[in-house]
Amino acid sequence: MGLLDSIFGSGSGSGSGSGSTGGSAAKPLILSLLALLASRSKSGRSQASASPDMASTPDASPGDVIGGLGGLLKQFQEKGLGDAVNSWINAGPNKAVTPDQISKAIDPDIMDALSQRIGVPKEQISQILSQFLPHTVDQLTPEGRLPTRQ
Repeated sequence: MGLLDSIFGSGSGSGSGSGSTGGSAAKPLILSLLALLASRSKSGRSQASASPDMASTPDASPGDVIGGLGGLLKQFQEKGLGDAVNSWINAGPNKAVTPDQISKAIDPDIMDALSQRIGVPKEQISQILSQFLPHTVDQLTPEGRLPTRQ
């Protein structure tokens, strides 16, 4: 998946920070998050319906990532983080988000499913996403708009 490899790096030196699990877990975590959100939107399930089953969620394809990205950004905007999201999409510096803001913006069922799939505590998932999500969205939205399937 070329674009995400360029965002996170394709080798062992990827990520930023202290070389902890955060850097190595960022790519699969974000891919899982976007794929889960995309699969939920495809199936027409609402946020409050059936709990997510990450074991049955296939690996993300480029189309899934795009659909999941839109769903993710919508969740953040609905939770009052529209300014931060807009800074990630548009040119200029990316506004930071805290792990607490991540936890509040992402559905708890999704956080539980991510924790199970990636094998790290929810608190660590929030920390990883707060570090990597602004840059990832920035890289996935060149020219200030969501990517298309083309």
